[in-house]
Amino acid sequence: MNDSKFLTSLSKLGFPMLEPDEHVDARETLARVVRECDTRLLEGFPVLLANAAESYQFDPGQVEEQLTTKEQKLRFHHLILFSGSLYSFYHLSFPWWNSLKKKLTDEDKTLIRKLRNRLAHNQTLEFKDIKLNAERVKGLFELYFEKKAEKDKQRTAKYEELSLEYALSQVFSAKQKELFKKKLEGLPLTKTEQEYYSRRVKKKVVALANSELHSLSKKLLGL
Repeated sequence: MNDSKFLTSLSKLGFPMLEPDEHVDARETLARVVRECDTRLLEGFPVLLANAAESYQFDPGQVEEQLTTKEQKLRFHHLILFSGSLYSFYHLSFPWWNSLKKKLTDEDKTLIRKLRNRLAHNQTLEFKDIKLNAERVKGLFELYFEKKAEKDKQRTAKYEELSLEYALSQVFSAKQKELFKKKLEGLPLTKTEQEYYSRRVKKKVVALANSELHSLSKKLLGL
C-alpha cells in the first residue's frame, strides 16, 4: 500500500483528511498504523477501529495476520483495549466489541479500567511502549461523532426529501406538483395557474388533509 492509498484509507476510516472515492483495505490500514506507531495516528485509533468495524467488517484476526512481530501483535492488542476503554468511557456499545470482551483476560479488563480512569482525569495514557494525550484522544473521538451525527442527519433529511418527492409524484402530475409547491411556499400564481389549482389540485389537497382518510390508509397498509 503506497502513501497516497494509506492516507486515503485513513480518511475513509474516519480520520479527518481528504476523502477520495477509492477502495479501502481496512485490515492493511489498521496494521500499518500499528506498525508505524505514529502517536498522532494512534490517538485516533479508536476512531479508525470503530469505522472499520462498522463499515468494513473489521476482524481483529485478519489485521493480526498483517503484523509480523510479537511486539506489533501485542501493541495491536493493547490498542484494541485502549479503544475499548474509550468506548466504555463514553458508554458506547458495539456488537463486535461486546463479543470480543467475552474473550478478555482479567489482566486485559484491569488495563481497560486503568485507562478509562486516566481518560476521566485527563492523564497520560500509558501502555507498553505507547504514551498518548488523553485530551487529544477524546477531542478526536468527539469530533468524529459530531461529524457522524451531522452526516446521519443529512442522510435522514435527504431520505425524507426523496420520500416526499416520491409520495407527491404518486398523487400529483408534474404540473400539479409544481403548483402545490408554489402554493405551499407562498409564491404568486398566474390567473391560469390559480384556476387550475382550484379546479384540480385543491381537491386532492383537501382529500389528503382528511384525517379519517389518512387513518384508513394507514390501516390498510398495516401501519
